[in-house]
Amino acid sequence: MPRDSALATLQGGSRDEALASGRSRLRAAGVEAADEDARLLLQGACGVDRLAMVIGGDLPVSGDEARRFLEFLDRRVGGEPASRILGRRAFWTLDLEVRPGVLDPRGDTEALVRLALRVALQAGQTPRRILDLGCGSGALLCALLSEFPAASGVGVDVSEGACAAAIANLALCGLDGRASVVRGHWFDQVEGAFDLIVSNPPYIPAGEIDALDREVRDHDPRLALDGGEDGLDAYREIFVGARRVLAPGGAIAVEFGLGQAADVARLARDRGLQKVDSEQDLGRRDRAAAFRVE
Repeated sequence: MPRDSALATLQGGSRDEALASGRSRLRAAGVEAADEDARLLLQGACGVDRLAMVIGGDLPVSGDEARRFLEFLDRRVGGEPASRILGRRAFWTLDLEVRPGVLDPRGDTEALVRLALRVALQAGQTPRRILDLGCGSGALLCALLSEFPAASGVGVDVSEGACAAAIANLALCGLDGRASVVRGHWFDQVEGAFDLIVSNPPYIPAGEIDALDREVRDHDPRLALDGGEDGLDAYREIFVGARRVLAPGGAIAVEFGLGQAADVARLARDRGLQKVDSEQDLGRRDRAAAFRVE
């Protein structure tokens, strides 16, 4: 449909009608989660939350809202993720800011949060200090600090942009008083002992990055994806450094890619860490594992 006609159809129609039109367009373009993305984009175009969208479905769409919605749909059909179009992402129980040049936190990483919570509580006491290695947007650190109100945390990332994003999200969640963010390569700037370490490091083999879905390949920073030739470079460094800063009885939990569970466990074992638990993502794929010092 020509853009002028599409705009005329949306303008003055109801939000429910606009939502149905957006769903149809995204489905026709083969967009995964077309229904959810259409809803999120219309909410963003109208500046309302989910509840307002539900109870106000019969309200008319203004000209400005229609133009924004069409622009958002164009960008989504072009391969830009809805979270990057809107600049935010729901993660765990939080609403986080998503910035260009910083890894977009995804639902699969919530498996790492679930595992970290379970393993931390298995120790018999809640963690006092939490370390998030390669913190990116700060999603993991924000989620864990929100669950452990007595804990403090440190986020580390080599990217200046990621550090800025993590600081912004900690403030957005009201957690900045209990956390700090430092720029550095893994443990280079880390001091003291930690009861819980988490990391979602780069784990895509370098030769596979160009074949990733365009939502990832074209919009997530390569620095946050590239795990070296076999995808395991980061774990080789992380497991060595973890022994130095883990408090007695502490645990480290890491995310990894499909088919990497055994290799990650082997690397940890070779560096004196024993696997104590694991977690699957919503697709029932091995996604995270936790380790303690042997």
